[in-house]
Amino acid sequence: MIFIKLIYVFFKIGLFSFGGGYAMLPLIQKEIEINGWLTSSEFADIIAIAEMTPGPVAINTATFVGYKAAGILGGALATTSVALPSLILALLVSRIFFKFQKHPLKETFFYGIRPTISALIMTAAIFVAETCIFTQKFSLELFKLLFTKPFEAIDIPSVIIFITAIIALKKFKIHPILVIIGSGILGGIVFGFVGI
Repeated sequence: MIFIKLIYVFFKIGLFSFGGGYAMLPLIQKEIEINGWLTSSEFADIIAIAEMTPGPVAINTATFVGYKAAGILGGALATTSVALPSLILALLVSRIFFKFQKHPLKETFFYGIRPTISALIMTAAIFVAETCIFTQKFSLELFKLLFTKPFEAIDIPSVIIFITAIIALKKFKIHPILVIIGSGILGGIVFGFVGI
């Protein structure tokens, strides 16, 4: 039964996820919560691993979730199921898309979708921030804590790594692979030092 559930869930995610891998993450997170396959912390770890491994983040995430839920076969089924709708739609739509490429309705459709894609990616970023940077989920209580006792609301070692990574990427233009490796080493040092 778990295999049928994985096929159904990840086919549905692949079918209705517009905007690429990051836009799929909120959908995957929601399905994980509904089905109880992973904790929020485990899902955040899987996103980090999916980022570090070669390939699209959504495919990698589906593979790891499927593996965690039902072993190797679960990982294979989740991966295939999340990729299959894209293949089918690409084959069906490609002929129509190029035929109506300049149609004004197509343009307005994509202008309508773009803000939603941004919202989906932002939702994924907020989820990762909730599990990695802040000590609790976004709420009125968290915002009060940020203003009254900020060191209780923020995971300081994670913020140090976050800021260091942004500086390395934006200011010094260090390659993302090196930033990931460096962040892992820095995490080992920082979290090892604070005894986490």
